[in-house]
Amino acid sequence: MQPVSFKGFAGAALKGDAFGSPDDPPVLLIHGGAQTRAVWNDVADALVKAGRHVIRIDLRGHGESDWPADGRYEFDAYVEDLRAVLAQMASRPVVVAASLGGWAATAALGEEGAHLAAGLVLIDAVPDMDFDAACLPSVGDGDRPSFDPGFAKAFDPDKAVPRVASAAEHIKVPVLFVRGAESELSGADETNRFLGRFENVEYAEIREAGQMVAAERADMFSATLLDFLERKVPRFAPEYRQGSDARTLRDALGCFATGVTVVTALDAEGQPVGLTANSFTSVSLDPPLLLVCIAKTAGSLAALEAAENFAVNVLHIGQQPTSNLFAKSGEDRFSETPWRRGHNDAPLLTGALANFECKRHALHDGGDHVILVGEVVRARFEPRRDPLLYFRGKYRRLHFA
Repeated sequence: MQPVSFKGFAGAALKGDAFGSPDDPPVLLIHGGAQTRAVWNDVADALVKAGRHVIRIDLRGHGESDWPADGRYEFDAYVEDLRAVLAQMASRPVVVAASLGGWAATAALGEEGAHLAAGLVLIDAVPDMDFDAACLPSVGDGDRPSFDPGFAKAFDPDKAVPRVASAAEHIKVPVLFVRGAESELSGADETNRFLGRFENVEYAEIREAGQMVAAERADMFSATLLDFLERKVPRFAPEYRQGSDARTLRDALGCFATGVTVVTALDAEGQPVGLTANSFTSVSLDPPLLLVCIAKTAGSLAALEAAENFAVNVLHIGQQPTSNLFAKSGEDRFSETPWRRGHNDAPLLTGALANFECKRHALHDGGDHVILVGEVVRARFEPRRDPLLYFRGKYRRLHFA
């Protein structure tokens, strides 16, 4: 995280911070009235993990930004602040803004600022809703409030409403409007009228959230936001590669994200054997069948082919070391891994996300792999953990619940 500062309207200093690589596409986060940039903590983290450069600032009179002694909190000041910030950025960001910040963003882009942004995401920002800053939550540290109390008295929403509504008609960039399902700040009719003013707008409603959607349901909001960004403002222009060689095929297959498993069995001497495999899938529910593909070069192949019973252990996000251990040859894997015998004696890794105990159903030749089909006799799983994922040759994790 790096501190940033922008020069706003009448020289006001607007403070904030930046996350991620400046080489990634930028996203500018603008909070609502009587909030601070802290409301974006979880969203900023998700955006950076998804390859976006995140800048968030405090509005004037809020957080660390200037609290003007002359009480300049009229709507025009916020609009000019945001237009000045956008003009100082190195490249056009997608602006994500809530309530008051969304009003200012809409006016800034619709009034001579269309060239300053690549997209606009509005959160509960219908301009004909009632605005009462004194009733909004305060986010502050110690005895210092998070916003200047004079802001609530000086800001006049009646002057902002017509400007925002008019500006919306001139915005050409992709727009996403997000509304909390339980928000009572604007009704469906007012929301629909406002959305009808945009040329290119999408609508999303997040259940079980009030006005502070990005803070109260950051997981769902981040997922909705990233879906919009990847479709409308992708990180990179598409650059497809094609070919029939083994490297191209391997890289293309790596685009299919998978879970990670450890396949285990007992050898002829009753000793546990196992290996890491991500070529795993369900086959049938009636009868209950699954399959794993084992490389013909694998040291455990002979034992797995001969075993009447085997287990597939699906790993959770904390078991990356286990995956690495069972992917190496010549390692004493089970001495370093807690396990127990299952219903048919196949080794079950302790604490795995899921264990499938199987009896051998069929073996098939699969080129340089053997396809091992098992009939599931018992399954056990933990529903609250996240899986360990593998994508394009690297471990990954879910961004959202």
